[in-house]
Amino acid sequence: MRVAFVSLFTPGHGDTPARARTRRIASGLAARGHDVVWLCARWWGGDADRFESDGITYRAVVGDPAPAAFAARLPAAVRRVGPDVVHAVNSPPTPALATTVARRLRGPPVLVDWWRDHPADSRRGYRLLAGGADTVTTPSRTTKTRVREHGAAGDAVRVVPESIDVGVVEDAPVDDRFDAVYSRRLDRHANVETFLLALAEIRRRDWTAAVIGDGPERERVEAAARDLRIADRVAFLGDLPVEDRVSIFKGTHVFAQTASWETFATELLWALACGCVGLVEYQADSSAHELVEGRTRGRLVTSPAELADELVAVNELDRRAVDPDFDSYDHAATLDRYVDLYRELAGE
Repeated sequence: MRVAFVSLFTPGHGDTPARARTRRIASGLAARGHDVVWLCARWWGGDADRFESDGITYRAVVGDPAPAAFAARLPAAVRRVGPDVVHAVNSPPTPALATTVARRLRGPPVLVDWWRDHPADSRRGYRLLAGGADTVTTPSRTTKTRVREHGAAGDAVRVVPESIDVGVVEDAPVDDRFDAVYSRRLDRHANVETFLLALAEIRRRDWTAAVIGDGPERERVEAAARDLRIADRVAFLGDLPVEDRVSIFKGTHVFAQTASWETFATELLWALACGCVGLVEYQADSSAHELVEGRTRGRLVTSPAELADELVAVNELDRRAVDPDFDSYDHAATLDRYVDLYRELAGE
């Protein structure tokens, strides 16, 4: 199958969770022998109009990342590639819209992978895109709801969650230094304070905790731990490679998810696959609750006090180093879902 990815930006322009997701899908398809072409702005050096890496052929539709010029040239570029299906991204919406217009002129079917709404994007563009794509995929039900609010038909939107490498979980050693862990970039959405306040509530109990991650809020978060007089029991580990994080998750009993904004809580998913009990503070702008709803080894809370109570209550649950219930989130299983959608769209 030939798949044309349409995204003005690539990880070569700077990595983001959305771009990493697109590259992972494209690389996975190429590894399985599919013909993968990525239509984008040039990100490699020189004047060559194409660049090949990891089985993906990148084709420069424009030199500089200008959305309007990119969209204007896309229909012709798609025709030259002749794909069975187009896999576009929602932001910026103009290029993906161009592919849906080409679709009406007997172009290939269009799947739009909708990571999240970007505040700089046109709301009108989103409405047109939500109604014009053949299929929209989203990483969570929370994002699916927002896409439907833009006008997409309910049966046209499919949830395809983020994925992890289950093999890494199975092979990693166990690092059992901690009882509870928080892991995320420490930015303005991190909300680590809820975790620290809950730990302070149970300071008389025997526990050790870790905060994994770095970012602009790290200094303030560490100061908060000192103010709460628990700094000697909370290890701030900074950024760690995924293999090291997984080792810690496998040896830790509880993972606390308290961030106020999360398109998809990938760190929580890793931790759950490593057997952690997931304690999630419900947040209106986070989809994290979707990973623990209805699960015995997951609880929802709404305050530091409730989180503290659950940190104590879940001690009755056994410690695990792996949870096979999350094997369905493996990279290969998620890629299978995309391939099935492509074939459905292409009428194979």
